Amino acid sequence: MQDFLIVGGGVIGMMTALQLADAGHSVALVERGQCGREASWAGGGIVSPLYPWRYSKAISALSSWSEGRYPELAGRLLEETGIDPEYRQKGLLYLRVEDVDVALAWAREVAKPLSRIDAETLYAKEPNAAPGFEDALWMPTLGSIRNPRLGQALRARLLQMPEVSLHEQCEVSALIREGAAIRGVETSQGAVRAGQTVVCAGAWSRALLAGIGVELAVRPVKGQMILFKAPPGLVERVVLKDGRYVIPRGDGRVLAGSTLEEVGFDKQTTREARDSLHASALSIVPALAECPVEHHWAGLRPGSPDGVPMIGAVPTFEGLHVNAGHYRNGLVLAPAATRLLVDQLIGCEPIVDPSPYLPGSRLLGSDVSAR
Repeated sequence: MQDFLIVGGGVIGMMTALQLADAGHSVALVERGQCGREASWAGGGIVSPLYPWRYSKAISALSSWSEGRYPELAGRLLEETGIDPEYRQKGLLYLRVEDVDVALAWAREVAKPLSRIDAETLYAKEPNAAPGFEDALWMPTLGSIRNPRLGQALRARLLQMPEVSLHEQCEVSALIREGAAIRGVETSQGAVRAGQTVVCAGAWSRALLAGIGVELAVRPVKGQMILFKAPPGLVERVVLKDGRYVIPRGDGRVLAGSTLEEVGFDKQTTREARDSLHASALSIVPALAECPVEHHWAGLRPGSPDGVPMIGAVPTFEGLHVNAGHYRNGLVLAPAATRLLVDQLIGCEPIVDPSPYLPGSRLLGSDVSAR
């Protein structure tokens, strides 16, 4: 029997497994498909909340801790696996921000480099940005990562580690309950047992926990994105306008996203979304009109009522923990969210106050805490 069982092989699950294995624990990770191929693959890879000043202190605490960890993690994974997650720190330009004063006040409060720049500076930084803007906000420290490659690198590293057993194409049907304790999961490949079970299954976490009467306030929220085949240098930085963004990759390709759709577990792409994303991208960088759309895809975010993830032990069930509900910020929060849970699992001092994230009172229905 393993020390720990991780259900869900996205970035949250894989980072959790990596940290537990680094600490010398045996870990089994169970994934219904291939690791890193769901929401972790589908996102844009920006490693900051889009408008960080509009988020709660609970989100800000995790994102601030996480943001500075990605350069180190990307370097480590490249060294250990030969796969480059392509972390880039070229800053973020915000066009047409309505609450500039609030943003600048937030930046002063948290000592974040965010400034208002004039048109000359804006177009010097991004010559192909749409014309006509008199100013913009500029955050030089923002980075982005190529999340499919991050997932590949994390998976490759876990496969190298003798402490980790990876179970892919392995559908979980139920949690194994022994009285008030959870001792693993039943799967399509048989039972997988462990002393502690951690559910990191994103939008699918709710259905699994419902099998033991726990109602987790997590729901799927579809996001669609498109990818332009653009020449290198057409777009140099992440540019955000009216909630939509363009993200350049190292090879010149440009991602544009994303939609927010409450349609359950439907992952179908739609022509309407493609047209909307295309129009938004051209309103940011008109020259993209000359670039073909190479791909169009959708993923399912694990939405939660306030966007604050649930991280910690599930009340009344010994050996059961959850890390889910990160909504649009799974990649953003992953280093801190996983470290916070691992700290609790192995008895270390937590990196931030864990109380805002504890599942207890945030589960749907209050009867769980009374069982």
